[in-house]
Amino acid sequence: QVVLVESGGGSVQAGGSLRLSCAAFGYAPGMYSMAWFRQAPGLEREGVAALGADGRTSYADSVKGRFTISADNAKNTLYLQMNSLKPEDTAKYYCAAFWGLKATMDEYEYKYWGQGTQVTVSS
Repeated sequence: QVVLVESGGGSVQAGGSLRLSCAAFGYAPGMYSMAWFRQAPGLEREGVAALGADGRTSYADSVKGRFTISADNAKNTLYLQMNSLKPEDTAKYYCAAFWGLKATMDEYEYKYWGQGTQVTVSS
């Protein structure tokens, strides 16, 4: 059983930065693909960035050039560095994982989910 615990959310002004972390327990580095999703009130959950077990990455167009997904396998931790934040980035951010190679943002591929961490960007 994989357990995911997000942290690092908070409130920031537009143009600022935050780094989200996702600690993974019961997790075998190199065997799982992981991703960040987000959901704003009244909107559907959307993929933000994915990191395949093969090392490939994928980003939503809305965050390309601003967000970076990475992992520290020694710490079993996934990160999302978010720069140049915009008010439209305001959402609850979720970490997710599944056993596989693909850097996909198809939420139906993901079996394991964290509880989420709130990010609020003010203008």
